[in-house]
Amino acid sequence: MTKPVWADGAAYEAYVGRWSRLVARDFLHWLALPPGLRWLDVGCGTGALTAAVLAEADPAHVTCVDPAAGFLAHARDRVDDPRAAFGVGDARALPVGDADVDVVVSGLTLNFVPEPARALAEFARVLRPGGVAAAYVWDYAEGMAMMRHFWAAAEALDPAAAERSEGRRFPLCRPEPLRALWTDAGFTAVAVEPVVVPTVFADVDAYWAPFLGGQGSAPAYVASLSASDRAALRDLLATRLPVEADGSVRLTARAWAVRGTAPS
Repeated sequence: MTKPVWADGAAYEAYVGRWSRLVARDFLHWLALPPGLRWLDVGCGTGALTAAVLAEADPAHVTCVDPAAGFLAHARDRVDDPRAAFGVGDARALPVGDADVDVVVSGLTLNFVPEPARALAEFARVLRPGGVAAAYVWDYAEGMAMMRHFWAAAEALDPAAAERSEGRRFPLCRPEPLRALWTDAGFTAVAVEPVVVPTVFADVDAYWAPFLGGQGSAPAYVASLSASDRAALRDLLATRLPVEADGSVRLTARAWAVRGTAPS
């Protein structure tokens, strides 16, 4: 299986990072936490959620960790705020002391962590009693229309592509598995909510171009195709996408957000 590449922050932003910024804003409105807290952003990537925390939540400080040095470099370039500190880190072994933060958040990351239960144990370890752990992941199987249309077309041309689809590979990205993950980690008052944002493309070419950047599962699959197979996939998508009279492609993206409170 072709593995996704996580190195080029600009390409990832063009692919899906820009939509993550919309989800991050609504996610923080749902959390509705007071100002002046110490935050930890796990799997901060290109800084979409970090930037939203700084703009919307008025934190005292945000510690940001990610295993991808290329994404961290992009985040540092985009987030110019002395309250944010970026460093390489693994969700399963966070470089943070016990009970050292008030809030742990993670955006579009947990499904890529090989052992998410270990990550949740780390969330619990670094949170103060009564602190909040929250995250969101794309609803790949149903609600992330941009990717759902892509993989449906890919599978029509190449049945083997079905095994690469995030909807099949990431069963965590559904309400009940997320709720169970939080509950099993000992968090209380666990809640799961959908966050839906528009994803509008000027035309079919604007929809297709982000898949050519190589960052993420679907773009990595496109990069593995021959030129003729890429053209066939693009042409099939053009016939299947819901194209408006003005040529635009208007889709929606749903993420599932989960939150819980560390026991006192």
